[in-house]
Parts: sequence; structure tokens; C-alpha cells
Amino acid sequence: MSERDLAKGIASTELAEGRIVPGTLDGQDVVLVRHKGRVCALSGQCTHLKAPLADGILADGTLRCPWHHARFDVETGEAVGAPAFAPLDRFAVVEEDGQVRVTGPVETVARPAPADGVDIGRIVIIGAGGAGHACAEMLARHGAGVGVTVIEQEGEAPYDRTFCSKQYLAGKADRTQAALPDLVGVDLRLGTTVTRIDRQAKAVILGDGEHIAYDTLVLATGAAAVRPDFYGAGRDDVHLIRRLADADRLIATLGQAERVIVTGASYIGLEVAASLIARGLTVSVVADGDLPLEKTAGPEVGAMVRDLHEAKGVAFHLGRRIARWDGRTATLDDGTSVEGDLVVAGIGVQPRLDLAEAAGLAIADRAAGGGVRVDAMLRSSDHDIHAIGDIANVPDPRLGHPIRVEHWVVAQRMGQWLARRLLGLVDGDYGDVPFFWSGHYDLSLRYVGHVAAPDDRAIDGTVAERDFALSLAEGGREQAVLTAGRDKLALEKEYLWESGAPNSRG
Repeated sequence: MSERDLAKGIASTELAEGRIVPGTLDGQDVVLVRHKGRVCALSGQCTHLKAPLADGILADGTLRCPWHHARFDVETGEAVGAPAFAPLDRFAVVEEDGQVRVTGPVETVARPAPADGVDIGRIVIIGAGGAGHACAEMLARHGAGVGVTVIEQEGEAPYDRTFCSKQYLAGKADRTQAALPDLVGVDLRLGTTVTRIDRQAKAVILGDGEHIAYDTLVLATGAAAVRPDFYGAGRDDVHLIRRLADADRLIATLGQAERVIVTGASYIGLEVAASLIARGLTVSVVADGDLPLEKTAGPEVGAMVRDLHEAKGVAFHLGRRIARWDGRTATLDDGTSVEGDLVVAGIGVQPRLDLAEAAGLAIADRAAGGGVRVDAMLRSSDHDIHAIGDIANVPDPRLGHPIRVEHWVVAQRMGQWLARRLLGLVDGDYGDVPFFWSGHYDLSLRYVGHVAAPDDRAIDGTVAERDFALSLAEGGREQAVLTAGRDKLALEKEYLWESGAPNSRG
């Protein structure tokens, strides 16, 4: 970040429309932008994980974070796109005599109001994960929290699930840093189970028999980690990693462990491996594929990621499965033995569909991704019931067919869009471009868009040097891009695609 003192001013000519100019005010990072002729000054670090916003882009009146693609309104500082929720600080600006100076902080803009004449009625949200929390938070942000009930089976207040395999597990963040913003005015029922949905009565029935009526029901039940099926998988020293309680339980055992076996070389499995290496443990990864991430990123990226993990000390056993675990030795399906003190499974998740299925909602075929089938407004086959997040099988206007995506930011953005739709603040159909990130030591991968498989791919740059853009096509058209070292390109692709630009390489 530049050390230019913005209190001393810069030339107005430096602030062309759409340009981001960094500097400081009293030691704080600040960015200047000119939007519709007006100069706006905002704090220069994303409120999510402190990414430098000077490295981001301006698009449709929003300042977009280069790391995790959070979005902020350039005029108000409001965080309008997850994973950030806290607004940016704002600063007063004086432009005169061909100079622009920042004079000091100004008050945060008041919370926005709901659209005139909109009555949201009684909204019940089942699930307080990424999708459910983001939906409720956006409703509450607009002053509609008193009409919202959120029911969460976990006893935890809403938290950022990505911390479970990344920062918290690695020891780089404490438990409190995973907390998501409070839901102001919302009736939040933690540790509460919904046993069924009575569609005729428009009510959900809780485990204690209580009926909660709704005008709109939002299913955000998320997904559950897949349990391994090898002999000994039910032992206490076999861990899943999905919930904060899972991370707590795993961390509590690490003090007595030296060697950990991770089964699964997916993004979660490899993030767990990197986090455990950061804690000084010896890590072995057992996976049935030939290369890590090959099914989503192709062999070139898979080989690079494997090499990176091996350089950090991870031992891979690829093309193999665990057949038996006795607490000291994992016997693989070829008879190989791998010694360890515990096993962590990262082999995927399954959508939690029990309530939706029992209520008779339309469920997509497994070949189409499974999940609750919804329309372009995220309504299920019962239009008083919406489904969002990991369980939602959603039409994708770019691909021309529905998809179900299990990514944290996708779930959050879906929840925020639905909230705005219920408040009457957006028109048209849901059409956000999927995005996720994955961190491995000093490597950060950004994935924008969606394809079923990386068979049709083209690489710009050098994968081995971790500076590349991997273009992924489906049906002969570019539909996704995976980048390393090219954060701005990932942002630009996301913006172009959400704006309806043609899918083309180059």
C-alpha cells in the first residue's frame, strides 16, 4: 500500500473515473475513488480479512476485494456482498484548486430502510450457516429482523465455517474470530430441531412439539460431512471436519499426536493437511485419485498442488483407499501400512434434505446435482418455501442448466439475494456467478464460475510458478476460471459474467 499522505492532497487529475488511488491518513490505509464525478474516501482494508482494497476493482458502484470478492458500496461504505459484513470507514474529502485532500473520518451511514410498502410477513429460516445467517442478517440490516425466526440445530451462534479447516485449525485465529455478526432483532433458536414441515398449515414443528407459523419458509439446512466406511471408521480417533465443534475436538487431541492421516485430497482435505503442517505435525494424505484436485482443476494444477504439499512435508498415498484403521496403523487397499495417531476425513459432504423430502418438495436427480429443485427466484415446488445454499439446485443462466454448488460465499450471496428479493429491493432472477477460494500455505486459488469437469481447459501463464489463469469450458464456451497470482483477473471475469458478457477465452 502506498504511503502517500492524503491529508496533504493529490492532484485531481490522478483520480480518473473508476480508478482506485491508495494512500494513508494518520497511518490508516485509505483509498480514493471517483464515482459519478464525486470523490469518495474509504478505509483501504477489507473488513473480512484485511485484504488491500487498492488491489481490487470498481464495478457498478462497488469496491471489490481482491482476495475473497467482498463488495462495498463506494458512496456509503456498506458491505453489500459477503463474505464481508462490517462497513468500511468513510472519510471527508475536499476537492478545490485542482487538489483532493482527505480531512478526517465521518460517521457511518445509517442502516438502509426496506422498500416502501413491503410487508415481509413471518419469515422462518431453518439453518444458520452461511446461507441462513446471510439471509437473516440482510433482513435485519434493513430493519425487518422482528419478522424473522432462525432455527439452528447446532448450539453454536452463527460462525464462519471456512475457519474450521483454515485459520482456526491452523492456529492462526482464535475461536472468537470465526463469529459472524449478531442477528439484530431476530428470534434466533439455537440447539433446536425441526422435526417436520406442515405445508398445509404453513408451520414448522419443533422437537418439543411447538408450532411456528410462517408466511415464507426458507430452507438453509446445508450439508453434512460424509463419513468414511473403512473398518474402524467409527473409532473416536477418526475425525470429521465440518463444524466448529469438529475443529474443537480435533484441536484438543493434537497435543498428544505427532502423525496425522488425512483421507481425501479435495480442497477441504488439503486445507486440513496444510493447517496441520502449520502446527508442526507429520501428515500423510490417502486419496483414491491419481492427483489432488484433478477432478476440478485438471492434472497440471493437481501436480503443482501435490508438489507444493510434498515440499512442506506431506506424504501422499494416491490411487489408494484406507481399508482398515486400528488406532495406530492404517492398512490401505493394496496392503500398504501408514502409521498415525489419528485420522481426519475430508471426503466430501451430502446435502441435508430430510425435511425437504419429507415435506414432498421436488428433489433434483442425482445426475443433475441433487438437492431441492428451485426456480430462478429460489422458490421450491411450493412457492411459499425457498431453498438456498448447499441444498439448492438452481438454474444457471450462463450454463443453461441447473447446478448445485457447495461453496461458502455462494451460499452467503444466495441468502443475501433472497433477502433483498423478499424486501422488494431487487427484480429479476437470481444469477450470481459462483466463486470460491482455497488456501494452501502461501498459495491462494480463486475459482470463478462453474464446470462439471476440467476436460476442456486452456492455461495462460506458468502453473509450476503459481502464476496462471486456467480457463475451463463447457459446451465449447468458457464457463469458469481458476487463478493463482492473478486476483484482479478473477474479479474482472466475475464482473463481466455477471454483467452478461459473452463467455469467451482471452
